[in-house]
Amino acid sequence: MYAITATALRAIAMMIAASILAFGLLRAMPADPADVALAGWGQPLTAEARDALHARWGIDRPLVEQYVRWSARFVIGDWGMSFRTERPIFDEFVQRLPISFAIGMGGLLLACVLAVPLGFSGAARPGGMADVITRAFAVGGQSVPAFWVGLILIWVLAVKLHWIRPFTGGALHQALLPVLLVAAYSVGSLARIYRAELLACRAAPYFQTALAKGLTSRQALWRHGHRHAVYAMVVALTPEFGWVIGGTAVTEVVFGVPGLSQYLVDSIAARDFLVLQAYVVAMALWMVLIHLLAVTALCRIDPRP
Repeated sequence: MYAITATALRAIAMMIAASILAFGLLRAMPADPADVALAGWGQPLTAEARDALHARWGIDRPLVEQYVRWSARFVIGDWGMSFRTERPIFDEFVQRLPISFAIGMGGLLLACVLAVPLGFSGAARPGGMADVITRAFAVGGQSVPAFWVGLILIWVLAVKLHWIRPFTGGALHQALLPVLLVAAYSVGSLARIYRAELLACRAAPYFQTALAKGLTSRQALWRHGHRHAVYAMVVALTPEFGWVIGGTAVTEVVFGVPGLSQYLVDSIAARDFLVLQAYVVAMALWMVLIHLLAVTALCRIDPRP
């Protein structure tokens, strides 16, 4: 309980710090968003037009006043208007977030489901097929660009084999390849972590005791090593959950998915810093919530202080 309370207090401080950093750093970006908007609209870049847009967007006020007004409204769900689309940012997030969440969470859940049997097989038989597969996925996830893998999946599964229709099919066809891509980049590292913890348990004295009591190697690994391996996987999953919100930008661009990451990429090009501020704070809030859930889960798995 003490660990959870301390984590909650740190989370509040982190959210305040994240909002200040997001506000300050994004205001320091090069190029004026008014100039970008006027150029995109084909309008002359005059001082009068620039000042009019600044006043319309509320960015002509002192920075401290802008931050106070923005943070107060952000808490109640008023995240301002997008410079680029002139639509409420909160509504855009609500519309696009479920798409990105489904892709990211679906990919992570699939990676976890696959990581346990692959990691267990790799620990039960080091050097075997499962061990080689997980090593290849782990190395490939660090060295092969995600957009290249996405294009290969489209070419093989959609163009050559005609197994799926990622752009013209139903919701299942459109979500399948993005979910597989996210899972492919997470399953290798998760499986290797699970395997490493099982191998560490294999070298422990209690594992030899379990074998002496008549358990097979696989039975002893599952009964006495699985809990330790899951603990390590939960720790490793905490940063991986960054994929769920906004971390699937390459996936959404490659497959044409109108999710939050696609919206973010377009907003970066337009210097739409109100959208970027909302994204940074939302990501910070998401990671804080994931950290709290991870601390709670770890305390349940291992209740020792």
